[in-house]
Amino acid sequence: MNLPHTAIVKAPGLLPMLYKVSEIADELKVPERTLRDWLSAGAPHHRDERNNLWVNGRLFADWVQSKRKQKKITRLPDNQAYCLRCKQVVELTHAEIIPIKGKLIHIKGACPHCGCTINRGGRHERTG
Repeated sequence: MNLPHTAIVKAPGLLPMLYKVSEIADELKVPERTLRDWLSAGAPHHRDERNNLWVNGRLFADWVQSKRKQKKITRLPDNQAYCLRCKQVVELTHAEIIPIKGKLIHIKGACPHCGCTINRGGRHERTG
């Protein structure tokens, strides 16, 4: 399920109180129909004795956080880099580490497949 950016940003600001569907839709800046689709897809809600839908703000914010796609950060080792010509991660040949300033370094090498020059940045802590 793809959640719009506005809902991801605004959901943590919801108060721990009961909202009507129209109120929470206005708060998140999404159409009411979209919010009702989320409720049928499993977002936390309940109905009272008059059959009105109520959404708890904190529970809904937790549900949005659980549905959010987390970014996967993968760091390459210093002897690897992404070759733009081959469009894949390769192990550098003839790698040369050039200190820049402070902890920053410049790693320069060649692609073993196509031979093009690959440049990459790094830090001193990661080398060695």
